[in-house]
Amino acid sequence: MISESEVRRYFPSFEPELVDEISKACNIRNLSDGELLMRSGQYIRSAMVVLEGLVKVYREDDEGDEFFMYYIEPGEACAVSLICSGKQNTSELTAKASGDVELMTVPLDKMDEWMMKYRSWYYFVLGTYRKRFEELLVTVDHIAFRNMDERLVFYLKKHRDTLKSDIIPFTHAEIAAELNSSREVISRLMKKMADKGMIKMNRNQIEIVDLDRM
Repeated sequence: MISESEVRRYFPSFEPELVDEISKACNIRNLSDGELLMRSGQYIRSAMVVLEGLVKVYREDDEGDEFFMYYIEPGEACAVSLICSGKQNTSELTAKASGDVELMTVPLDKMDEWMMKYRSWYYFVLGTYRKRFEELLVTVDHIAFRNMDERLVFYLKKHRDTLKSDIIPFTHAEIAAELNSSREVISRLMKKMADKGMIKMNRNQIEIVDLDRM
């Protein structure tokens, strides 16, 4: 269960009546780094809202290759879980914890009820859909219209802003997998960026120096 004080701390705009209902109906779930909370093809039984930590959402192909989509940050809901739990559909995306994660699970029967009863919940869900749609548009734009070097800079900036750190703790192979490229291509682009003073390459991590030099 989640206490009313915790709900108010994470969601100060929610009505008192909604806070009371959430504290009675929702549960807390804790995940460790790398643990899956949703996989492609899975039925979603409850909506999920991240309270602490980051959740990485990505798409997998039939060979198991990954393509990074976005992060779910504290105070944000998983849009896929909102849609799939409400429609009783399977997920088309996979999500896993990036570090330790605490999330709140919302029962299926409460989704539509709260949408009708509480304006704050309605706008919370609507805002979640809108943000993810805008992020997907940006992703499609970079895939369709940008070169790989531009996509790489965008990828690094996005992770810097989300992680709130200039240290990106990924290997070239991991970055290549998430950008649907090869390790050789990413390593070559990284070396060019390092030569320009944009980044520093350390063991199993990238240090961002000045990405605006692109």
